[in-house]
Formats: sequence, structure tokens, C-alpha cells
Amino acid sequence: MTVVGPFGLSVHNQALEADVQIGLAAVEQALAEATKSDVPFITVTAQHLKEAGGKRLRPLLVLLAAQFGDPNAPGVVPSAVVVELTHLATLYHDDVMDEAVMRRGTPSANARWDNSVAILTGDFLFSRASKILADLGPQAVRVQADAFERLVTGQILETAGPRPEDDPVQHYLDVISGKTGSLIAVSGHLGALMAGADESVVNVVTQYGERIGTAFQIADDVLDIASDSHESGKTPGTDLREGVPTLPELLLRASAPDPSVPGDVRLRELLDAGFPADDPAADERHAEALALFRAHPALARAREDTLRYSEEARALLAPLPDCPAKSALEGLCDVVALRTM
Repeated sequence: MTVVGPFGLSVHNQALEADVQIGLAAVEQALAEATKSDVPFITVTAQHLKEAGGKRLRPLLVLLAAQFGDPNAPGVVPSAVVVELTHLATLYHDDVMDEAVMRRGTPSANARWDNSVAILTGDFLFSRASKILADLGPQAVRVQADAFERLVTGQILETAGPRPEDDPVQHYLDVISGKTGSLIAVSGHLGALMAGADESVVNVVTQYGERIGTAFQIADDVLDIASDSHESGKTPGTDLREGVPTLPELLLRASAPDPSVPGDVRLRELLDAGFPADDPAADERHAEALALFRAHPALARAREDTLRYSEEARALLAPLPDCPAKSALEGLCDVVALRTM
């Protein structure tokens, strides 16, 4: 058993391990080239988050999905680069909207430089992804365009918030389906498509990516509360501080206040008041809210939802032939779920 890639997937097959390691190395080399510019400052900003690391979940899924066809097909590695460049670009933009100060354990681009530099760097990465995508053919362009539309729609839905008649939890799931699920789904789609896999396989790994993407995002929301900055690479409680509703908070608010639950009433008071930057006691109150949330049943319920979506993703793999790649995809379900334990 060998751990493959920054995401920490355990692979039990030497041939698959070798293929994935070679593929990930090729992706890293191509990412380094794609983030270079004739303008030295752009190279520095464009490589800022790439060099900070990352889980490389999306390229890994591309490479595993390609195992159901020809994993050495010429479009496989470029499609992995496309999805990772797109993901990186969204992180630059997300950090501006969230006013984040940390990303992947290092200062965010907007904190190191300013919002304009971060936004334009994200745009630069989008342009490079599009340039590579153009060589993959019209079908790949259409798949990526559809995913990008969903991604942007998810972000707009999050920014606008739910309407009075909307169920907040369903609204949240619609948001993360667009913001996260779409690009992880397209990773499986492009990997299988570029490898020439059967259409039925393409459909399975696409649906799998959608489900595992939902589980992955819920896990991230849990970690925003449950982990420290060393574990997550982000400032703990960033979403909480910025008033971004995530599943743990939505589950909390979907239930009536319960004085029998330790800290329940006080936690709601802290969340209702918020943590404005001009409040000298905001940091202390934010720390108190995090401590109370970590012991609250709502966080445990969010963890259960992570497990549920991971298991749904695993079930979707049933029609695929038994092989090392299928086992690895099943292993990804465990990795995503266990991140929150």
C-alpha cells in the first residue's frame, strides 16, 4: 500500500501507483509551465497558490477515470491541468470575496498584494486553462463550459442567499453542487472522455465526481470549525467570522434552541451578533463560538452527511468493472469521509 499524491490516497496496485505517480508528476510540470508569463510579476502571483501545495484531488480523479480507457491518451494530462488551473483561479477570486487572509497555510494573494492583483491573477489562470482546453476539441470545451456556468451560478446563488420561500439547507446544497461538485464531476468526465472510455463509464465517473465533490465540500465546512490552521491551511472559523452559512450552522438553525444542549443558547447568541472587525471583543467571542460549535450536535450531524454522500458516491461505482482504479475510487470515498473524523 502506497500513498499517492498530496491528497493521501492509498493505492494497493503497483502498476496503478506507477501510472498515477507519473501522471501527477506530468501535471505538476505542466502546471509550472502554464503559470509562467513573460511578465515576471505575473509568474510570481500565478504560481503563488500552486507552490503552496494543495490536494490535487481533481487531477487525481482525472487520472483514475482515465484508467477505464487508455490512461496514456494525449488529452489526459492536459485535461487534468485544465481542471486544476480552473480550481486555482476560483481560489484567488474566492479569497477576495471572503476577505480571507490565509490559504494553504500561506498568506492569500489578496492579503499579500491586493484584491485587484488577486482577481486579475485568477483571470490569467482562467485564460491559460482555456488555451489548453482549446486543443482538446469541441466536446471537451463544451463540457468545461457547462461546468464553469454551474460553478459561477453556484457562487451567485451563495452571494444572493436563499429566497424567503427557499429551504436554506437545500439552497446550500445547490450552491456547493455548483461551486464544488461541478468541477470535480468534470474531472471524472474529462478523464474518461479523453481516455476513450465507454459512454456508460463516462456517465458513472461524472456522477461519482458530483457526489464525492459534495462530500468533499461538507468535509471542508466541518474542518473550518473543527480543525486548527495547521490541519486545514486556513484560518479556523473563516466562514463563521464572515457570516458565510455552511452546513453545520444551517443544521443548527434548522432546530429550535435547546437549553438542555450545553452551550446551545449561547452559541446562537454569538452567531446572531456576528463578529464585526470593529468590535474589540470579536476575536474572543469568535474563539468562544468555535469552542462551543466543536462540541455541538450540529457538527456531528454535518459529519454524518459527509459520510452519507461518500457512501452514495461509492454506490455509484457498482456498474464499473472490478479493477485497481475502481478500488482507488472507492478508497477516495474513505479519504474524504475520514478527513472530518
